[in-house]
Amino acid sequence: MKNGYERFVRPLLFSFDTETAHHLTIALLRGASHVDLVLRALKVFQPVSKPKTVFGIKFPNPIGLAAGLAKAGVALPAWGALGLRFIEIGTVTAKAQQGNPKPRIFRFPEQQALINRLGFNNDGADAIASRLRKLRESGRWPGTCRVGIKIGKSRITPLSEATAN
Repeated sequence: MKNGYERFVRPLLFSFDTETAHHLTIALLRGASHVDLVLRALKVFQPVSKPKTVFGIKFPNPIGLAAGLAKAGVALPAWGALGLRFIEIGTVTAKAQQGNPKPRIFRFPEQQALINRLGFNNDGADAIASRLRKLRESGRWPGTCRVGIKIGKSRITPLSEATAN
């Protein structure tokens, strides 16, 4: 028997091109991150607790999100409410940049795979740091969630200066 994701969410997302589905997902989760009732409702999707300790760090469960989807850190409360216990934001560069030209996300449904070639599109380190600071100050930080930030070189920074900026 198919679950709610397989019956409703996946067909909806697959009805859009990949980048539209990506942006729609982020927009919905970003909105959910500001509504306590919705955050409480999302908790029904949390997985069963299966604690893990990795490199001396304890996690309530081993489910997390790699860089790419959580790009700008705009939906951390919703990801936490869904039960993710580690989230990697990014890739973040020193300066804001647009990323690669479209198309840049490709689906391979038969392999249940997705290729992301967004190209480090992001708001820049200062804007993202400010967003994360405000999230912490507002008390909406996902408490049991570890958050990492993947950093990358800005396109406008020459390779010879990459470690200086």
